[in-house]
Amino acid sequence: GHRFAAAHRRRAFERFCMIASALALLLMQVGPNPSIDAFPGLPDELRDRPERPQARDRADPASSAQGKLADCVNLARGDAEAARDYAQMWREAAATQLELAQSAHCLGIAFVREGEFAEAQRAFDLATDEVPLGAPAYQSRLAAMSGNAAMAQGQPAIADIAFGRAVTLATQADDAPLLASVLIDRARALVALERNDEAVATLEKARENDPANARAWLLSATLSRRLERLGEAREQVAQAALLAPRDPAVGLEAGVIAALSGREQEARRSFESVLLVAPDSDEAKRARGYLEQLKS
Repeated sequence: GHRFAAAHRRRAFERFCMIASALALLLMQVGPNPSIDAFPGLPDELRDRPERPQARDRADPASSAQGKLADCVNLARGDAEAARDYAQMWREAAATQLELAQSAHCLGIAFVREGEFAEAQRAFDLATDEVPLGAPAYQSRLAAMSGNAAMAQGQPAIADIAFGRAVTLATQADDAPLLASVLIDRARALVALERNDEAVATLEKARENDPANARAWLLSATLSRRLERLGEAREQVAQAALLAPRDPAVGLEAGVIAALSGREQEARRSFESVLLVAPDSDEAKRARGYLEQLKS
């Protein structure tokens, strides 16, 4: 009986090692996604604003500038070149410091749409510098956009400088959710620089500032898994799943962590959940690959 139990445990361990080895190649593709929410169209303070009467818009330069930014960003979604021209003409006729900043902001978004990330980075840096005093939250978002443009160029060291500036500005703004968001961005740069301990601490700070941020918990789980801290990874991805139960990236990471922990049935359920909630997603494609590995 003891020999049978020992042989059974050995076979189970060998199967786990085989699965873990097979997953290892695929796991290299899984990690913090630098494209997620990298370039939001409008800063939060410009979203969902009630329309103001036209007469008030004419009398309020700030309101007029906000309307121009919204128009320019919407234009960039369909015609980046036209948005770039719009932004350049707006800059030439800008009547206020805010208009200069917002025209550079839109210019950066137009460059992003065209895949010109170096130009976008310069535009976002310019916009950050041109924001008038008293708007650190807006500056923080622009600095984060600059950092994401640097990340898109494969320059995490430069991105880290921009994200560090964004963190400082978000702290000045006393905006905890914004601070969490830019801390997450900075953690991505730190991971790319292989400064993993700093990334762990940065993500912990992000979770403290915004415990409801599912992305902070997801990326924490991903990093913990990469560092082979599977117990922490399981707790973190469980929290992410509570906050974002239908996010396929969360389901995928939960399955990977379960598989590496030797919990095959749990892993299978997680991967299958990804196929249910987002069958056409990139995450579903990866989940199918993992399920094939679990069958072998």
